[in-house]
Amino acid sequence: MSKQEPKRKLISSGSEFEEKFGYSRAVVAGDWCFVSGTTGYDYGTMKMPESAAQQASNAFQTIKTALEAGGFELGQVVRVQYTITDAKYAGEVTKILGTYMGKIRPAATMVVAGLIKSEMKIEIEVTAFKG
Repeated sequence: MSKQEPKRKLISSGSEFEEKFGYSRAVVAGDWCFVSGTTGYDYGTMKMPESAAQQASNAFQTIKTALEAGGFELGQVVRVQYTITDAKYAGEVTKILGTYMGKIRPAATMVVAGLIKSEMKIEIEVTAFKG
């Protein structure tokens, strides 16, 4: 008897970056949803706000939309990685992170690293599970 592979669904936010860099905003595989690293662009205007806090808020809105498109919700997030470009942004984004993840309390990591564009201050990646 062969094992059946989980159904796979690709989620797009419509960003030009997805085709250019060859990725999906999110991938649903069975009971799992993997959301790609998401920066703070407002995808309606393709503008990046100046503040790290507003970038974090925009990123979570994009993540929430991607999760919902895949049949998931923020409450099913089990893992999150925050990448900030400078440790000084940690304090600025803490309230936003708490607003979205404070009651969910997923396993989390925050790292300081460079991102591909200088205006990007934070990138957020999540994994959700509904099994």
